[in-house]
Amino acid sequence: MTVAPLQRPGKAQFATAALAMAVVVLASNILVQFPINDWLTWGAITYPVAFLVSELVNRAHGPAQARRVAWVGFAAAVAASLVLAPARIAVASGTAFLLSQWLDIGVFDRLRHATWWRAPLVATLLAAVLDTAVFWSIAFAGTEDPWVTWALGDLAVKLALGVALLLPFRLFIGRQLGQRAA
Repeated sequence: MTVAPLQRPGKAQFATAALAMAVVVLASNILVQFPINDWLTWGAITYPVAFLVSELVNRAHGPAQARRVAWVGFAAAVAASLVLAPARIAVASGTAFLLSQWLDIGVFDRLRHATWWRAPLVATLLAAVLDTAVFWSIAFAGTEDPWVTWALGDLAVKLALGVALLLPFRLFIGRQLGQRAA
C-alpha cells in the first residue's frame, strides 16, 4: 500500500482527534472502577480506541502530530480524571498512557510503510501490554482488589479489540486516501 504524503491536520481535525483522545481516556479512567465480573472492568472496552485515534493521526499526519494529539488528549483527560476519578487512577493512567502512546506511535511509524495492517496491529499489541502492566501495577497494587486477574482480563480484551479495530482503521484510511485522490 502506498502511503500518501503527510500533511499537518487542520485545526478542526486536530481538535476532533484531541477531544476523542481525551474522552476515551477519561471514560476509561472512570469505567475501570466498575468490574464487569471477576476478571474484567468496563475500562478495558473503551481504552483500545485511544490507540486507534493515535494510529489514524499517525497514518494521516505523521508521528509528530500523533504525539501532539496524545499530549493534548492526555492533559485534558488527566485534569478531568483528577476531579472525577481517584488520584491513584489518574496518576497510573497518565503514566501508562504516555509510555504506551510513545511506544505505539514509535512502532507504528517504523512499520508505516509495511502492509496496511502490520503497523496498527503490532503497535497496538505492544502498547497494550505496556499500558496494562504500568497502569494496573500503579493503580491497584497493594489493594485487596483482584487487580492481577483484572489486569489479565483487561489485556486479553485490549488485544482482542486491537485486532477488531483493524477494520475501522482500514475503513478510515481508505476514506482518507480516496479524499486525497479526488
